[in-house]
Amino acid sequence: MIPVYRPFLGKKERDYVLEAVDSSWISSKGKFLDLFERNFAKYVGAKHGIGTCNGTTSLHLALAALGIGPSDEVIVPTFTYIASVNAISYTGAKPVFVDSDSECWNLNPNLIEEKITPKTKAIMVVHLYGHPVDMDPIMKIAKKHNLKVVEDAAESHGAEYKGNRVGSIGDIGSFSFFGNKVITTGEGGMVVTNNNKLAEKCRHLRGQGVSLAKTYWHDVIGFNYRMTNITAAIGLAQLEKIDKVLKMKRAIAQEYIKRLKDVPEVKCQIEESWAKNVFWMFSITVPAAKRDKLMEFLKVNGIDTRPFFYPAHILPPYKESKGNYPVAELLGASGINLPSFPELKSKEIDFVTKKIKEFFKG
Repeated sequence: MIPVYRPFLGKKERDYVLEAVDSSWISSKGKFLDLFERNFAKYVGAKHGIGTCNGTTSLHLALAALGIGPSDEVIVPTFTYIASVNAISYTGAKPVFVDSDSECWNLNPNLIEEKITPKTKAIMVVHLYGHPVDMDPIMKIAKKHNLKVVEDAAESHGAEYKGNRVGSIGDIGSFSFFGNKVITTGEGGMVVTNNNKLAEKCRHLRGQGVSLAKTYWHDVIGFNYRMTNITAAIGLAQLEKIDKVLKMKRAIAQEYIKRLKDVPEVKCQIEESWAKNVFWMFSITVPAAKRDKLMEFLKVNGIDTRPFFYPAHILPPYKESKGNYPVAELLGASGINLPSFPELKSKEIDFVTKKIKEFFKG
């Protein structure tokens, strides 16, 4: 079976983990945690990095630091992984859904203002499947309506919008380091920001709300969202080779695009002129009526795939009866993620694309 993804791990990850174990600093303090937070923030282009135990807690922490809470509303694309929406609900705020752009599959900026109410406090953008959101119009809307901008960059480490890396453009950004992400720590997340006060508040809330000046004095209700030094050791080793990983993933994407260009039923993820797509997963859309059959055909032939996310508005906790999100619904029904792990070989790409062509010719 050709897996849809697997982490790109090596000797340095093992060496750093063993060093952390030998140092006895295995919990939420240590050399590797400091280095990973600092170096990842620098890579993204932000002043501060605050490590967390996973990407969902990172999003929740970012929203909490912004003061989002009950009676507030946060605009979010309905076509996203459920963590984006759940993190809003954790604060007591209401997620307000917006449809996607049919070209790059992200939040459609042209549909935001009609969803803004006096209760709206923030816009959460999601840089989906490695492609950045068109940020300029969103930042303009946020400024006009005095809204905060949260970037969910869980799938887009290293992606760029007009030369700026995602996560550093809005008020606060969030990353995931789950096992299938561009770089991984197994589980883990990171909040990044250029705002000193937001960074301080994130650090305060992350560690059970303990006072920075008085031991065991908890002056707010906080969370246990800390990253461990062992986790950070893996992350630091991964970060040191992120440019290599992104180069490998871009080469994979180019091969797929070249080999599938003559298959009219297949539409590959694009790369806008203002964007640098990191192709987290190599993602395609096909006719919705054939999507599941194609996935089953590929599985029988030893090729693992994943469907696109279900739009949040059709899921039981967030089901809407009045919403109109045709692009998100079409994407959710027609999208497939193909194998795209960094070490995927050219002959494996050739096999996958030949089987896709065979399916549509049959």
